[in-house]
Amino acid sequence: MDILELMKKRYSAKKYNAEKAIPQEKIEALKEVLYLSPSSINVQPWKFTFVQNTGVKAQLAAVSMHNLEKVNQAQLVVVFSVADDLDAFQQIVDTQFPEARRNWYNQIRASKPEAELKTWLSQQVYIALGVGLTASIALGLDSTAMEGIESDRYKEILNMTDFKPLFAMAVGYGAEDDFNRIEVMPKSRRSRESVIENI
Repeated sequence: MDILELMKKRYSAKKYNAEKAIPQEKIEALKEVLYLSPSSINVQPWKFTFVQNTGVKAQLAAVSMHNLEKVNQAQLVVVFSVADDLDAFQQIVDTQFPEARRNWYNQIRASKPEAELKTWLSQQVYIALGVGLTASIALGLDSTAMEGIESDRYKEILNMTDFKPLFAMAVGYGAEDDFNRIEVMPKSRRSRESVIENI
C-alpha cells in the first residue's frame, strides 16, 4: 500500500482491542523508525519511552486525563520526552555530536533565551510524533496522539530527571466497535483550496 492510501486509512483510535497483542517485531521496527526521525540540525533532543508493562501503564493512565481508557487498553504507549535540563543535554552534545554539529548547536544556544531554546527543542519532538503516527499505520497498527497527560506525574512515574514528557502515543489495534473507525466516521478535513496554496 502506498503512502497516500495509508494516510487515507489512518485514523485516531478512540478505543483499542486490549486482547490483541502487537508482534514484537513490529514494536522493534517502530523503535528503529523513531530512532531515525529527522530534526533541525539533527539535534535529536528526545527520549522515546516504550511502555508495555501493564502496571506502569495503569499508573500513567490515572494521570492521562481524558485518555485514561486508551492508555489502559492500548498494548503499547510511547512517551515522547524532550531534554529539559539544558546542562545535562549539553553533556550529550559535547560527547555524542560531531564537531560541526556541536558548534552549530552551541551557537544556537548562545543566541536564544532559555525559554525560546526549550520551545525550539520541543518543536523537534513533534516532528518525531508525526513520524511515529505514520510509521504505526505503515506497520498495520492503529495509534492515537495524546497531549492530554499530566507531564510532571509522567516524569515522576517514569523516574526521569533530565527529560520532560511532552505527550504520548497509544499504539495497538483499534476495537471493532470504535466509533472513530474510518468506515464509521469518515475523515474530515478543511477544503483542499483553503489548506494548499500553489504559487
